[in-house]
This record gives sequence, C-alpha cells and structure tokens, in this order.
Amino acid sequence: MKIVIISPNRAHLDNMSPVLSARGHTVLTFDGGKSRMRAVVEQEQPDLLLVDGMCCDANELVLVEHVTTHHPKTAIVLLCATHTPEFLLNSMRAGVREVLPSPASAAALEAVVERVAAKLAGSNSHASGKVLAFMPCKGGSGATFLATNLAWQLAEHHSVLLVDLNLQFGDALSFVSDEKPKSTIADVAREFSRLDASFLVASAVKVTPSFGLLAAPEDPSMAMEVQPEHIDAILHLAGLTYDFVLLDMSRALDTLSIRALDRAHRIYPVLQAGLPGLRNARKLLNVFKSLGYAQDKIEPLVNRFDKSGEIGAQEVRRSLGGAAHRLIADAPKEVAAAINRGIPLAQLSRSSPVVRNLGELVYALSPRQEVSPSLFNRLFGRA
Repeated sequence: MKIVIISPNRAHLDNMSPVLSARGHTVLTFDGGKSRMRAVVEQEQPDLLLVDGMCCDANELVLVEHVTTHHPKTAIVLLCATHTPEFLLNSMRAGVREVLPSPASAAALEAVVERVAAKLAGSNSHASGKVLAFMPCKGGSGATFLATNLAWQLAEHHSVLLVDLNLQFGDALSFVSDEKPKSTIADVAREFSRLDASFLVASAVKVTPSFGLLAAPEDPSMAMEVQPEHIDAILHLAGLTYDFVLLDMSRALDTLSIRALDRAHRIYPVLQAGLPGLRNARKLLNVFKSLGYAQDKIEPLVNRFDKSGEIGAQEVRRSLGGAAHRLIADAPKEVAAAINRGIPLAQLSRSSPVVRNLGELVYALSPRQEVSPSLFNRLFGRA
C-alpha cells in the first residue's frame, strides 16, 4: 500500500516512516502542514494519507473535504494532539477515516493501516454496510423480535451489528442471548474519544462470531449520555465495519431517532393487522413523507399476519395506501417459546413460517448470499 505522511514535526516523520516501511508499505514523507494535502495527493495518489498536526479548528476540515471529494480512493487519517467530540464528528462528515492521537504509537499506526488495507481489499466486493431501522407502529408490534431474528439470520453469511436504540427500556439482547453486556451504547458515548472500529466491536456483545449487539443502557437514566452526534459517529463507523447494521428503534420521534433514520438505507415500520396498528402505520408513513424520505426507503412489515383473520391482505394494502410491504406469518407458540428461552427462532425451528419469511427478506437484501470479505471479518473473524 502506498502511504503518504505529512507533518510539520520532523521527529514524528522519522518515527512513523520506519514503522510502516517495516510492514512492506511504500512510505513517502513530506515536511509541512495541512496546506500541502491537496498538492501532495494530486501528485502522489496515495492509498492512505496521514496528516499530522491537525487541531480542533473545524475550518481546517475544508481542506480535508476537498481531498476526500476529489480523491475518494485516498483514505485520510488525521493525527491530532487534542480533539473534541465535535471535531471528530465534523472530521467524519468531511470524509476522514479515523482520528488518532499525535504522536501516534507504533501499535496505533499498524492497526489503522491494517484497517484501511482491509477496507481497500474488500472495496471491490461490497459497498458500505446497509443500515436497516426497525420501528414499532404500536407497542407490542414485535419490532425487536423481527430485528434480532433477522440479524441472526443475516449473520449466517454476513457480519452484522444490531444497535439497541430503545435507550431507556431496550431489551434486544435478551431475545438472542442470556449474556449480560459488559458495556453499552452509553459507555461508548461516555468514552467517545476512543471510538474506532476495534473499540466499537469490543463494546458489542458477541452473539455469534459474526453477530454483535450493542446493548441499550442497563440503567434508563443513562440514556441521557447518548447524543445525536454520538449516533452519527457510531453508525458511520459501523457502516464501514459491518455488512449490515440493524437499529432496534423506540416509538419516539425525536432528534436522536431522526438522526438515526436519516442514515438508514431502509426503514421497516412494524405493525400488526389490527385497526390501531394500521392507523398508527399511516401516521408514521405520513411523518416519513414529511421528512423527505423516498418511498422506496420505507417497507412496512405486517407482523403476525393471519390469512384467515378479519383483516385480509387487500384491506392491509388499502390501509397502507398501496405502499409496498411484507407479511410475516403468525406462529405464536414457536415465537413465544423462542422469546422465553432467549434464543433465535431459527435455532428452535428452521421450518417455522416466520423463519422462512425472514429468510426471504435476507435474500432480498443480499441475493447472492456470499460470504463477503468485510472489514469486520478480516479484522475480527479470528478473534
């Protein structure tokens, strides 16, 4: 990999260059500051650009954004002696891959280069991870059950992270594991300055080797720790690290949830085929329309659908205004048994119609069913 380092500190250049050269990379060093970025990238076309000496001035990121816009194949990593959460967020918005402390240790340099190399190696086979948001139209709709079980089935062929964004009363982990989380999304927010791919993966409960779950806070009062800028950064990084990122949302529509929904590739309002659920679904679809979300971004999931019920498929379609939707079968005994045992339904009954319906959704999301060389698999599959 071709790596360019720009720094106003000659000692930093002399320390970093041999560390990376020893790993077989082509390393070029340039004395100077951030003002040299544009000219150096245009001249050298590196795979990775390390820029040392950045401070917390957001105005400096205009230079970075020019490079990321005009040279998207060059990954940029900033080295900053001190930085704020706001600077980290603005850096990500400008297209920066990561922000490291300055001076960076040899271990930190080797780790970030490995992450960038893995991302470059997988860039031809898959794009950034898809973010899928599940939002209940009414309490008890089954959104958490569908999100966790879809995550488990997706993880049979892909790397998956489920983020429990029901911050006060989320219990997604209990649907697929009896493990207690060692850290939660509130802990990630509290140590936001440490956020990188390895920290994110380590903060998630490892349900299976390719399925991580970032749990909601155990204490509802800790939900206040999580701010919209944290969600932005976590989802941005998760999309670079995992093939699929599933969000188990609460019913609340606030700044934080809208920030998450903005990042979603697909939103799944979850309802049951009763009048209250259908009525709330229509309201929610109208809200999404007012937020400017494209119609093909929304796909309602009609859970526990009984073909012999009072409200049939045609009535559901009419109530949803003709919106494209999916029907999830009703299998109350099997679903209740899986929930009570805290295991995915697919482990309990592969022949369940619910498992088949979710399998159809898995196929729609990734029709080739290939094992992708994702950053997650390359970095952490051996863990």
